[in-house]
Amino acid sequence: MFAEIAFLLYLGHLLADYPFQTDHQAAHKAGCGRTGWTANVAHATTHVLTCGLLLTIGSVALDWDLPLWAAAVAVLWIGVSHGFIDRRWPVAAWMRIARQSGWAAHGGAAHVDQTAHVLALTLAALALSV
Repeated sequence: MFAEIAFLLYLGHLLADYPFQTDHQAAHKAGCGRTGWTANVAHATTHVLTCGLLLTIGSVALDWDLPLWAAAVAVLWIGVSHGFIDRRWPVAAWMRIARQSGWAAHGGAAHVDQTAHVLALTLAALALSV
């Protein structure tokens, strides 16, 4: 069941991060103030709704017995962790600590960002699979 859950959560992530993310959200989600936080929360909410919908579809189609509270906690974790990672400073801090300034200057931050998101999705899938 882990593989199916992980796949659906990753699909939800891809949908929410690319076709469902507006240009405004992408440009402002890391910004300070109301505009930045509004864009960030809206984008994170898209992740919660998309992953929640795909978990529901998977649960019905594959006859899973996922506890509602566990699924709710998992998608909440996905939303909160996604919003945190997308503030961008956590990725920048990691790259400074890991001494990756050269890679950061050449587009590496996007890869570290996506790796952090996949880690959060994997933890959610593992929690739902036990």
